[in-house]
Amino acid sequence: MLREIVAEYRTVTVHEGDCNKILMETVFPKARFAEYKRALCLLDPYGLHLNWEVMYTAGQMKSIEIFLNFPIMDMNMNILKKDPGKLDSQQALRMTAFWGDESWRQAAYNTAGNLFGMEEKESNEAVVDAFKHRLKKAAGFEYVPEPIPMRNNKGATVYYLFFASQKPVAAGIIREIFNKYRDKGNI
Repeated sequence: MLREIVAEYRTVTVHEGDCNKILMETVFPKARFAEYKRALCLLDPYGLHLNWEVMYTAGQMKSIEIFLNFPIMDMNMNILKKDPGKLDSQQALRMTAFWGDESWRQAAYNTAGNLFGMEEKESNEAVVDAFKHRLKKAAGFEYVPEPIPMRNNKGATVYYLFFASQKPVAAGIIREIFNKYRDKGNI
């Protein structure tokens, strides 16, 4: 069906397969900063199936802006347990591949204020803030506005929508849009 929709547009290509591989090998090389090529990448992973390498490369290229659906519900259901000792090792590997390193553990758990020195789960907002910082400092995006929570019909946050860019004007426009909808509480 997607191929039918884009059939009349010669500049649109549909790729099938692992997005991590296709973006890195086929799409991103066409958006070189030195050649004045730019790209806007919409990253909507099914859970944690996106690798950090994709986000990192987009930031380092300086020519790619991203929208990212940050899958907080998948993280909460499968990784960010109240008791980190019960975390499945395969799920931890998925999180590390998405986050890029093990620093997610420090972002997700805290021992401060606990009389027994046991790790306690941080809030979603703390995890999201740590990832925002990571997009800026580790991936190299200059501008990462405050992400907006995306809720299901029951009001539970499923994703946080991030935008990351090298351009202040783009970030300003997105910040204004995000704030408009954040204030209404409609997302």
